[in-house]
Amino acid sequence: MRTLMIPTIALAIAVASAGCGPQAGSLQAANEALGTAQVNSIEFSGTGKWFQFGQAPAPNLPWPQFDVSSYTATIDYGAPAARVQMTRKQTIEAGRVRPAPIEQRPDQYVSGMTAWNLAPPAGAAANAAPVAQPQLAAVEERVMEIWTTPHGFLKAAAANNATSTPGEGGSEVTFTAGKNKYVGTINAQNEVTRVQTWIDNPVLGDTEVLFTYSDYKDFDGVRFPSRITRVQGEHPVLDLTITSAKANSGANITVPAEANAAPAPVTTTAEKLAEGVYYIKGGTHHSVAIDQKDHIVVVEGPQNEARSLAVIAKVKETIPNKPIKYLVNSHVHFDHSGGLRTYVDEGATIVTHADNKPYYEKAWAAPHTINPDKLAQSKKTATFETFTDKHVLTDGSRTIEIHKIAGGGHNDAFAMIYLPKEKILIEGDAFTPLAPNAPPPPSVNPFAVNLDENIARLKLDVKQIAALHGPRVTTLADLKAFITPRATN
Repeated sequence: MRTLMIPTIALAIAVASAGCGPQAGSLQAANEALGTAQVNSIEFSGTGKWFQFGQAPAPNLPWPQFDVSSYTATIDYGAPAARVQMTRKQTIEAGRVRPAPIEQRPDQYVSGMTAWNLAPPAGAAANAAPVAQPQLAAVEERVMEIWTTPHGFLKAAAANNATSTPGEGGSEVTFTAGKNKYVGTINAQNEVTRVQTWIDNPVLGDTEVLFTYSDYKDFDGVRFPSRITRVQGEHPVLDLTITSAKANSGANITVPAEANAAPAPVTTTAEKLAEGVYYIKGGTHHSVAIDQKDHIVVVEGPQNEARSLAVIAKVKETIPNKPIKYLVNSHVHFDHSGGLRTYVDEGATIVTHADNKPYYEKAWAAPHTINPDKLAQSKKTATFETFTDKHVLTDGSRTIEIHKIAGGGHNDAFAMIYLPKEKILIEGDAFTPLAPNAPPPPSVNPFAVNLDENIARLKLDVKQIAALHGPRVTTLADLKAFITPRATN
């Protein structure tokens, strides 16, 4: 009997000891298993895929893919601060013509409430010294990326009075930090496997961001997932295989003086192109205002509400006492459609390719509570005029032609606008003119070649090109020079 009692007693002691420890799948168990209290900073590296959010080649397609040959994230949880260094090259999809892919190395930073990129100045040579470029609009998203890492999530949960609900084999943990709600899953192995949050986007409103973490391993004494995925706006934006991770190696992220520059005010200027036609310039994205008999047509509502409000104010100052009746949208890419909701609130009809309408209707029906815009407050219903190949707006005197850019690789629901009387072409992303005396790019951009082909196909007599990007109004001759094959040595 004695020999049988010894293992029985030992088993009872083991069971009792286990009962005294944290429940598997709980916050406490996850903190102990991942050593959260001892991890003050972390650096992890890997390779995989990155996808360009908001730049889908068609409204019903995923974000375009880039191959990531190196990815390193360094995070200081105390500051909080983070640096992401990534080398990526665009994947060319089968059957789609795109410019020759080049490697990009954008270094992205955040520290406290300051965000910046470290990159060569726009238009500079690839080997030019990088400079700090403030990124005020990126602060919230980059801070969110800190608190959605496994250790960051557990630290933020402890700091924000998280609630934990036991589930099958684990628990669901919920808390709110600032404007963001976070919901995470801890499995029976005490691993953070899923973190969900929401961020604001001018097109999509309250946009779900979903991280998944799997295949945890021991990396130099720290337990960390070897697979990370991120889905945003219903499509992947990141898929990484982690090859190394280390804790407490020192982040050393210092805010450069240039990153603390005050945000530039949203400014606009009105340049007269012809009688009643005005180039509304500002920053990196432009619009065009066209004066009709009893109303105004605006071409392009880019970026966000702040830009649209500034453009609307400049248009009304330039063309007083008339309503903006139409907003013509070139394509669905978020930098070209982020200000459309402001024009809906203004009462304008959105003129866009037929493929874009269902996308906008679905996107604009989503909640917009994190940063409510004017349309979220007024709750007005959008009205559309759509086309597939060609659409004409006229007041009986001036005609505005809207043509699909056919066969281009940039976007499948892509428009250019032509004023036949004034011989002005308005386009964005197909051709971005260079600054005077700037050297041409090393290779010909197929989007610009395709634009020239569409101009010829439609027999448009173009004298001026009002590009929606770039420093100046240009000409058809400039476009043709831009697409002339480069001499090679």
